[in-house]
Amino acid sequence: MKHEVLYNASGGFPPAGHYSSSCTANGMVYISGQLPITFSGENLAGGSFALQVSQVLANLDACLDGAGVGRAQLVQVRVYLTNIDWWPTFNALYAEWIGEFRPARAVAGVSQLHYGAAVEVEAVALAAL
Repeated sequence: MKHEVLYNASGGFPPAGHYSSSCTANGMVYISGQLPITFSGENLAGGSFALQVSQVLANLDACLDGAGVGRAQLVQVRVYLTNIDWWPTFNALYAEWIGEFRPARAVAGVSQLHYGAAVEVEAVALAAL
């Protein structure tokens, strides 16, 4: 089994724990949950939910870029929201970000996320050939 860690390959913030931002294995890219942490790694992005979503999606893009793939290679996206009532707002921002492409997706309400974030997104994509 081929396994390659893509630790901070995209210039995004470094992981705060014992994990990688993303790694590849058997032709797939696994992207750890992305929080709305700014690229400097110091702060949550903005105070609004929309700003947090924008930062999470930018962090996801950075991980995809670091793996040499794009949004069109996504096969599954998992979304965690601390308030499920924000789902319509998230869905609208996500639809704008993803365009016409439709990977599998799950959205779950959770009681809390690390650092007090309102949203977290993890993903699986096909690796570059």
